[in-house]
Amino acid sequence: MNEADGLRQRRPARPQVLTEDNAAQAGKESSTYSNRIFRVTFMTLAVSLIIPLFGALIFLDCPIDPQPISFKEPPLLTGPLEQNVKLRQAEKLFENQLVGPESIANIGDVLFTGTADGKILRIENGKISTLARLGHGPCGTREDEPTCGRPLGIRIGPNNTLFVVDAYYGLFEINPISGAVRPLVSSKIPIEGKNLSFVNDLTMTRDGRKIYFTDSSSKWQRKDYPLLIMEAADDGRLLEYDTVTKEVKVLMEGLRFPNGVQLSPAEDFVLVAETTMARIRRYYVSGLMQGGEDLFVDNMPGFPDNIRLSSSGGYWVATSAVRANPGFSMMDFLSEKPWIKRIILKLLSQETVIKFVPKYSLVIELSNTGSYRRSFHDPDGMVATYVSEAHEYNGHLYLGSFRSPFICKLDLKDV
Repeated sequence: MNEADGLRQRRPARPQVLTEDNAAQAGKESSTYSNRIFRVTFMTLAVSLIIPLFGALIFLDCPIDPQPISFKEPPLLTGPLEQNVKLRQAEKLFENQLVGPESIANIGDVLFTGTADGKILRIENGKISTLARLGHGPCGTREDEPTCGRPLGIRIGPNNTLFVVDAYYGLFEINPISGAVRPLVSSKIPIEGKNLSFVNDLTMTRDGRKIYFTDSSSKWQRKDYPLLIMEAADDGRLLEYDTVTKEVKVLMEGLRFPNGVQLSPAEDFVLVAETTMARIRRYYVSGLMQGGEDLFVDNMPGFPDNIRLSSSGGYWVATSAVRANPGFSMMDFLSEKPWIKRIILKLLSQETVIKFVPKYSLVIELSNTGSYRRSFHDPDGMVATYVSEAHEYNGHLYLGSFRSPFICKLDLKDV
């Protein structure tokens, strides 16, 4: 055997031939690797989000104890309720000169309103002046409200004096010229064992003897009204104050956010807006039905705020939010789902939650029997926003708002 025979022979390397099958296999392996990386990344992100979220749902406190309630299907926006844009014809008055003119009253051409900075304003000949303050500073934030004060309902009494309720301080009489303030009912004194935590609106007899007013909750203050609505608490009341005997008594209780009130022209019953339930209750204060109560309007297309008389003998009702049909109503959806309400308010502040409420403004005129006469809409809140009251004077509606920086004035001849 020669040396050459003893050497291991090497085979020449064959060139690799790239076929379609090889390319597909390589692509498949690359795709599998990419998918694996994506799944791992996705799962890592998901776990990093879900674990803190799950922990938040378990360990974070919920500020409310929501109660289940039920609604009927909202009425269709047809006939007298048919959607329109008539509120967009309103004129904005005193824009950026005041904030949150919740309720409006007038003595002749002089207007009076209470605003978010705790002031009672007098508006005459286009000029705004501060008539009185019921609280004291600082003002400006939600947390300041309990000391700053928040005047809400305002009425003119038989002697042309103002009667005002402040959400935190109670019921007052105010001289419209001097601004002198006389306390009538202090919210610091419990009535029949329960606090007056959210005094809201008032109405009174023509002789000034009886004043009917609402306390929206004995638990929640005005600054927490979104929590009151979301909880659907039934701790609201209608009360009566006798200006002669100085006595206060409870007429109705167990109400879910009683809000605006209006005495009938015949002074035989008081209407009470039960905001959370989208309805208006009626309590009889005289006559054969005295002490009785019933529903005046049920299943309204919005959540009613203040109620005021109309010149036709009916009532103007401002709604703070609508229950669109056709459309979607968040409050209707959540009404029987307390567990979702708990999750929402564990994760979001009440200020954030309120931003999800559509800026749909709606004012309704009811007949004296509670049927719908007509309605004025601003579907996107382009002009009239957060409407809390419709006060009629001299052929115009003056629209109050619980947060807008202006008053709207609507000429009824134009609509």
